[in-house]
Amino acid sequence: MATAGKVIKCKAAVAWEANKPLTIEKIEVEPPQDNQVRVKIVATGVCRTDLFYLNEADNKDLFPMVLGHEGAGVVESVGPGVTEFQPGDKVIPLIISQCRECRFCKSPKTNQCEKAWHVVPHNVSQAPTSKLNCKGKKLLQFMGISTFSQYSVINQIALAKIDPAAPLEKVFLLGCGICTGFGAAVNNAQVEPDSTCAVFGLGAVGLAAIMGCKYAGAKKIIAVDINADKFDKAKEFGATDFVNPKDHDKAVSQVISEMTNGGVDFSLECVGDVKLMRAALESCIPAWGVSVIVGWTDKEEFSARPNDLIGGRTWKGSVFGGFKGKDGVAKMVRDYMDKRIKLDEFITHKMTLDDINKAIELLKEGKSIRTFLSVSPQ
Repeated sequence: MATAGKVIKCKAAVAWEANKPLTIEKIEVEPPQDNQVRVKIVATGVCRTDLFYLNEADNKDLFPMVLGHEGAGVVESVGPGVTEFQPGDKVIPLIISQCRECRFCKSPKTNQCEKAWHVVPHNVSQAPTSKLNCKGKKLLQFMGISTFSQYSVINQIALAKIDPAAPLEKVFLLGCGICTGFGAAVNNAQVEPDSTCAVFGLGAVGLAAIMGCKYAGAKKIIAVDINADKFDKAKEFGATDFVNPKDHDKAVSQVISEMTNGGVDFSLECVGDVKLMRAALESCIPAWGVSVIVGWTDKEEFSARPNDLIGGRTWKGSVFGGFKGKDGVAKMVRDYMDKRIKLDEFITHKMTLDDINKAIELLKEGKSIRTFLSVSPQ
């Protein structure tokens, strides 16, 4: 492309400080260096993790920063040492890298990548590899990705090449929320046919977890949320029963236990609330129940009674649904193209990058599941 090897000036939504609206700025994006790829971001969504770091992380060293980690785009140019990608490839940036060479990538026991810890700046307060600049300042790249920018420079181990026919305005969802929820049910919980499940929280991740439970053959899927307006959408993804904790004068775990003759086989907490994590665990049948922590937070500690586990329950965590980044995302794109999973139904609003603050408010107020933000024209 004509821009290869040159600095690109483009539009980005910049977070200059915490708890403030993002501002649309003209930024400069440097060319990719060794093992890096410059990507034209076409589509992105706003995830609650973005909001956590914008409003709750309480770390001044995070700013200025370009947020965004759930997106899709097209390769503009590649740096030295890049062999997997070429200009024009459709790609999805990864929050879980996959080098395919380290002991973690070669192990079926984890989706973590040992090499990524040293190569991709997931510690967003330290971004020496950032190629984004504005007003003479280096902009930190959130999770080494920054999809709230028309162009971004990303390490090749943090990109998945996808089907060239895939619609970027739909498959961008697979960069975070949908893989996170769906995989938590299918890969981490390993939901079984004819089992009973409870999913706590009906945002995009929770709805994707419900979709995963149905995909795995669960016969009873209980959707739990304090916003009953979300129940119709949960039913669309496979929920069979619904619980609003506000409607009961007893613990939600007791309500679910009474509905299921002692507790569900599998539960998934998809909010990031430590009290709900414990409630989800206690909603499982004591003898063999599996509860998975899917929601993200790092501000509080969680707890449980030893007896909650001694009887046979399993309590485990999930990151990115247990998917190995490159392989898992590419497969999920194929599954969408083959109509094995839903994506369109998650998108409740369509806007442009200029409307990003409105999209953030809709998510904060619980009025959207996912907003498709058009970042750059295809």
